[in-house]
Amino acid sequence: MIEKYLKQTEFQDFEDFKTNFALQVPGDFNFAYDVVDGWAAIDPDKRALLWTNDKDECRTYTFGEIKNISDRTAGYLSSLGIGKGDMVMVILKRRVEFWFTIIALHKIGAVIIPATHLLTTKDIIYRNNAAGVKAIVCDGDPTITGHIDEALPQSPSVEKRISIGPVVPEGWDDFQQGIHCAAPFVRPSKTLKNSDPLIVSFTSGTTGDPKMVVLDQVYPLAHIVTAKYWHHLNENSIHLTIADTGWLKAVWGKLYGQWLVGSTVFVYDHEKFTPAKILEVISRCKVTSLCAPPTIFRFLIREDLTKYDLSSLEWCTIAGEALNPKVYNQFYKLTGIRLREGYGQSETTLLVLTTPWIEPKPGSMGLPNPNYDVDLLTPDGRSAEAGEEGQIVVRFDQKYPVGLFKGYYRNQHLTEEAMSNGIYYTGDLAWRDEDGYYWFVGRSDDVIKSSGYRIGPFEVESALMTHPAVVECAVTGVPDEIRGQLVKATVILADSYKNRANDDLVRELQEHVKQITAPYKYPRIIQFVNELPKTISGKIRRVEIRSSDQALRNDA
Repeated sequence: MIEKYLKQTEFQDFEDFKTNFALQVPGDFNFAYDVVDGWAAIDPDKRALLWTNDKDECRTYTFGEIKNISDRTAGYLSSLGIGKGDMVMVILKRRVEFWFTIIALHKIGAVIIPATHLLTTKDIIYRNNAAGVKAIVCDGDPTITGHIDEALPQSPSVEKRISIGPVVPEGWDDFQQGIHCAAPFVRPSKTLKNSDPLIVSFTSGTTGDPKMVVLDQVYPLAHIVTAKYWHHLNENSIHLTIADTGWLKAVWGKLYGQWLVGSTVFVYDHEKFTPAKILEVISRCKVTSLCAPPTIFRFLIREDLTKYDLSSLEWCTIAGEALNPKVYNQFYKLTGIRLREGYGQSETTLLVLTTPWIEPKPGSMGLPNPNYDVDLLTPDGRSAEAGEEGQIVVRFDQKYPVGLFKGYYRNQHLTEEAMSNGIYYTGDLAWRDEDGYYWFVGRSDDVIKSSGYRIGPFEVESALMTHPAVVECAVTGVPDEIRGQLVKATVILADSYKNRANDDLVRELQEHVKQITAPYKYPRIIQFVNELPKTISGKIRRVEIRSSDQALRNDA
């Protein structure tokens, strides 16, 4: 399948990849028709989806079945008045209906808004009105439907509420009955342009209200790199990305690139994350490739991996937050598998990745994706030299890359702030070494300026994480009249150290950091906590820690 969209599919080394990678974009690409229905026409019995849950139920769907069910779903949604350009919010956790629904929406030309089941009534009201949501398809969980019903009086654009069950509240449409009784689907006569919106995704809002990222119809093609050259997939692969379908990470690892390559998407539908259960499922279902955020791997390496047959597992990738070398080294020691990091944003696909041809460097994101013109810019606009810190940017003045977002929906001001003079500014800081590998420093807002030094929080966090007492931590800056800012670490301790949460342990951790990294970077303030503030996508909200510290300072 991917041969249709690449001038060259196999590469000898990274230099070959960098020089000769080129996407071939057709004039009227539609992922649902060209890829899903394309596979159904070529090989209808080819397995597309392997789904299991925490009740050990298991279902398999072929591309032929996905086509037929998505056709019925498209017919049903069309009968409700949903059509081209309509905004449809989808809150489906990891239910199989997510795949039927998203492919159906692609077929009728509606715009999908992925959303997590963790949204509150306030969150739903904000999204409904910001995007002009017309319909909501969701899990029948009473908590979810209850929040949507509470939001309805303040959501004038919402016309349809659709439940996949098992509960269908009064006034709601029944998804299962609807697709069962749907009339045969007829492909709409109105064709879509490549520039038409495919997805509007709300960012996780680590520094403010969520923004609405607009992704176009050809966006899925950029995930060929994700699946083939990062996840290292082929037609025989069984790939698991641990992510809820409310986040773009789901389409990164559970849909577009995987089906373009022809691999099987593996889904583990669970309500509560349990490391032992994840390992058991990987073993039992012979998963060959795993992608998860660093937090997941931190939990996995604490398990006794000798209890599980992980012989099927060939490849592991990591993204979402920067990877601490401690996690990399321990996972490699236990499994013999090298974690391969990647970096991207909701506004892009992978910008930097560790491909099969290069040696991973623990803590490094890898090398730039040749689909993008990636660079590091210093504050004065220069391209940063080796070892010099700069902001990660994407140049698009010569050619607009497939996969780069089209702007922030209904917010021209924010769009112009992020994209100007042919450059997209990510807001993330990094440096690159002599070999061109990129090393993450932090968000530009998170960098600490102390006594004339610029200190990236990730470097201090990585040093702290090498101490056995530290399970998780966040490093921030605290205002100081003399130094400008002091380095502060907010730390979650391992159970065996919680009875030692005292000044002696503070000094021990400070000395440990001084031994690992430059002494001036050590945290002068250490606070022990039971949990860290996080977004609903699981990212640490350092801005909230800083705000709390400022509030305490003002009260003092």
